[in-house]
Amino acid sequence: MDIRKEHILVVILMAGIIGFFGIPHISQPSCQPVRQVDLDETFLVLPRETDLNVTFSVLPRMSYPQPFLDKPRRTDVLLMSPWLAPIVWEGTFNRDILNAQYRQKNVIVGVATFAVKKYVRFIEGFLGSANKFFLSGHRVNFYLFTDHPEKVPSMKLAPEKRLFIIPVQNYSRWQDISMNRMDIISSHIRSRWRYEVDYLYSMDIDVQMFEHIGVEIIDTLVGTISSWQYTKPRDSNSYERRPESRAAIPSGEGDFYYAASFYGGSVSEVYRLTTACFKGVTEDRANGIEAKWHEESHLNKYLLYHKPTRLLSPEYYWDEELSRPRIVRVKRLSSVRKDLKEVRF
Repeated sequence: MDIRKEHILVVILMAGIIGFFGIPHISQPSCQPVRQVDLDETFLVLPRETDLNVTFSVLPRMSYPQPFLDKPRRTDVLLMSPWLAPIVWEGTFNRDILNAQYRQKNVIVGVATFAVKKYVRFIEGFLGSANKFFLSGHRVNFYLFTDHPEKVPSMKLAPEKRLFIIPVQNYSRWQDISMNRMDIISSHIRSRWRYEVDYLYSMDIDVQMFEHIGVEIIDTLVGTISSWQYTKPRDSNSYERRPESRAAIPSGEGDFYYAASFYGGSVSEVYRLTTACFKGVTEDRANGIEAKWHEESHLNKYLLYHKPTRLLSPEYYWDEELSRPRIVRVKRLSSVRKDLKEVRF
């Protein structure tokens, strides 16, 4: 067969394929913006807009002791949950390795905290310790909600940290302040934070940090195991048990008891969590009931059925009223001693 006949045969064959399948579509670059996801329908959040130009930094040598499977660094504590989520303890990770990996990702972490009424007195201690110990060397946005913006002390933060002061109303009851935090966080994710940060954490203002808290806390959905109840059997934990509450956890169920003082994760997962928890709070109110430990009860219900992907050990929220056992080698973050009746009323 000569070349001319071969070309004719190819043309006929291609015409037959096009006739059977239709003309193939060749996508062209679109100038239209990506449609914004409807959060009400999907509970999904668009990722923070980032620069798509790829750059590769020169990393330092990865020089550290080799890990061995038969030589665990800790054998005195539980290191993995039954659903394979790591439990973070001192001595179980290498911060240098983690920092080297996360600095390549250009991650921005947000922290939401509330200083309402007399709790403004804790702002300076919180920000001072967080500036020193919280994600040092990484980009952090602190979102401080307060009903007294004029009382926020002027503080110089590290270059990679920024403070945003957001006015918020107070409520007559401290319980209402606590339970409405979920709604406020959810609303600000929808309107603003999903464009500004990659991960978001909610933290109490009446705490101080004493040791470094780094990128070992970062994961999709993160809960902190309560220092008060980390050794108690599930039926002794402070879960809401009344079936009429949306926060109810039936007897015989429960993993760990999680503190509402420190939780977080990716922006989309925190949106799901806070939206679901506040929906439970709202339904309880409509039914004339208030969960045993307010927003914390709803948080525990949510994390029972939506398992956290990483758990922080009691090192990450230790209560000063407790004596520290040997397994808690480091007190990274601790509540501030105070007269609760005096500051809440």
